[in-house]
Amino acid sequence: MQTLILLGLVGLAAQLINGSLGMGYGATSTTMLLMLGTGPAAASATVNLSQVGSQLASGFAHWRFGNVDRRVVVRIAAPGAVGAFAGALLLSRLSSEAAGPLMSSILLALGLYLLLRFTLRDMPRPTGARPLRTAFLAPLGLVAGFMNSTGGGGWGPVGTTALLATGRLEPRKVIGSISAGEFAVVVAGSLGFAVGLGLEGIDLAWVGVMLLGGLLAAPVAAWLARMVPARPLGSMVGGLIVLTNTRVVLSAEWAQLPPLPTYALYAGILLAWAAAVAHCWRLHFSERRAEHRDGSRDRSRDDHASSEAEDGPVPAEH
Repeated sequence: MQTLILLGLVGLAAQLINGSLGMGYGATSTTMLLMLGTGPAAASATVNLSQVGSQLASGFAHWRFGNVDRRVVVRIAAPGAVGAFAGALLLSRLSSEAAGPLMSSILLALGLYLLLRFTLRDMPRPTGARPLRTAFLAPLGLVAGFMNSTGGGGWGPVGTTALLATGRLEPRKVIGSISAGEFAVVVAGSLGFAVGLGLEGIDLAWVGVMLLGGLLAAPVAAWLARMVPARPLGSMVGGLIVLTNTRVVLSAEWAQLPPLPTYALYAGILLAWAAAVAHCWRLHFSERRAEHRDGSRDRSRDDHASSEAEDGPVPAEH
């Protein structure tokens, strides 16, 4: 019972993260399942199945809040589904000895990428330039879908990051479109695992409680996409994924270290993580103050222009 409650909370927290950042559900929840001793393929299958309902609810909620660009969803979701199905079949065919290090390494890389991306890079701003082309969206969806199945996560980190980097969609529409498109990806991934694994090794009770947690969180997450500061949250999630998957990787025989270097590594990760989160909060508040000053200047100019218009032209002096 304690495990079921824990997994329900994992599903809730992971969906809040995913709906707010457009990434993080798979990496967060798969990491937890691996820590509980679940096999890599079964962990990814469980996560995909649990997301079917929550992503449908999440996509609908984002659509209701006006966060979805339907043209982007259609062109990225179909190739994403193809990639997810292929990735699920591949992971199902690998042995646990080969799949475990592969999945943990992918998750560790995703966590490190999230941490660095939100800590060191400027947040892209939409330019309203040319629309996104199918030639860009289709390969992106294929790669992101494949990563989502083989790594237990990847649709968000790959897809959301790439769309944000283009600067052609405002952040809330990037997050909403990726969340809506993920429904097709997790359905295809679940079908791939069903073909490759059947229901062997998948605990349907675990799927159910994670699904329930995700469903409860989905509408709240869609609202948070407008409110939550993405930079600090992204660094916190990235650091958590790095820390937990470092533990999983170091538990493998080929990666084990003596106790002293292991503790030193963990201490270094914790210190770097804390510094990154603090830096992100400082940047967030600095950006907010700059936006407030710019907004005040713009309002002052508008008020001055309106005043001149009401008073009429100033008579010329002779």
